[in-house]
Amino acid sequence: MAQRISFIAAAVAVGLAGAAPVSAQTEFIANSFYGAQHPHSLYGYTQWAEIVEELSGGQLLPEVYTGTVLLAPRANLQGIRDNVVQVAHHAAVYTPSELPVANAVQELGFNYSDPMAAIFAVTEFSMTNEAQLAEWQDKGVVYLGAYATPAYVIFCREPVRNLEELQGMRIRTAGSTVSQWVEQAGGVPVNVPSSEMYTGLERGTLDCASNAPNDLVDRSLWEVSSHTTLIPTGMYWSGPHWGYNPGFWADLSADERSILMQATARAMSRMIIGYIAASDSALEEATAQGHTVHEPEADLVQSVEDFREAALANIYDVAAETYGLEDPQAVIDGFRATYERWEGLLAEVDRTDEDALTDLVMREIYSKIDPETYGVY
Repeated sequence: MAQRISFIAAAVAVGLAGAAPVSAQTEFIANSFYGAQHPHSLYGYTQWAEIVEELSGGQLLPEVYTGTVLLAPRANLQGIRDNVVQVAHHAAVYTPSELPVANAVQELGFNYSDPMAAIFAVTEFSMTNEAQLAEWQDKGVVYLGAYATPAYVIFCREPVRNLEELQGMRIRTAGSTVSQWVEQAGGVPVNVPSSEMYTGLERGTLDCASNAPNDLVDRSLWEVSSHTTLIPTGMYWSGPHWGYNPGFWADLSADERSILMQATARAMSRMIIGYIAASDSALEEATAQGHTVHEPEADLVQSVEDFREAALANIYDVAAETYGLEDPQAVIDGFRATYERWEGLLAEVDRTDEDALTDLVMREIYSKIDPETYGVY
């Protein structure tokens, strides 16, 4: 869909030679396939749209769609590229062959546990690393900001507290690394979108689902699963949370692009604060509804720790052989250094202070990006 312009203030002064200045509103479609109350949609799209409108003085007007009414989860990259939507969330784990750099970096997700360091590190890396930038351009998307989940846990119809109870369990996973761990531990990985977890658990085609704890409430998974085990199975961040159509982006002025960067910095800070809080409170709320939360037993914990060590030792080979990266060490080490940098930066701020985080992100990321040239292919 082409950028739509509606002229809202045009006048011709009678008897004067010229027309009065015209003020134009830019309306555009923004899509998040998560439900309206999920942090990625609520903070990252609905409230982000309000921030965009406020910062632009009403000149930039995102029309937000949430859920799968507009595009299926796997279709958002194509939707951005074809200008069906002008900006959307896309989970790169759904399109690994199209986004090998993003997915190679995502392989590290099993080894990290700080979603706040991740969301800002991923944003910086994705907007500055040459290999990643080349991938965005090649696939027809302008990357403007990240998402990151809290560490995934598993929701199950029956208790899964140890390796014996995990045997043969069909577990919804996302991404190759966690799937490999599930298989090695004796389970059966099932790679389906997160939007299919509820029906899979309800019908019994899934025994368990791996996702962030907030989905017990946000997607009502406590209704179709009776048990949660707090075994960390990685975080997810692959692909843009705000991925723009390049033609739409190029048609914006530098000032408009700068406004969108400012809005992204604030919305991203608000989103990760809210996501972490929602995950913590969901466990309490689900327990109050009769859901049982388990700590994993020692053998299950050990299996994750052993797999993490092995995965990290093989990460360069995986990046090269599975994803075809030409210089896997430069990409992987570049991301690891960026993540460590953000661990240090966040040690100096209040992680619950939206203003402080927004200022930090603006200073450390967006102030270093030139809105005149960034993403203009």
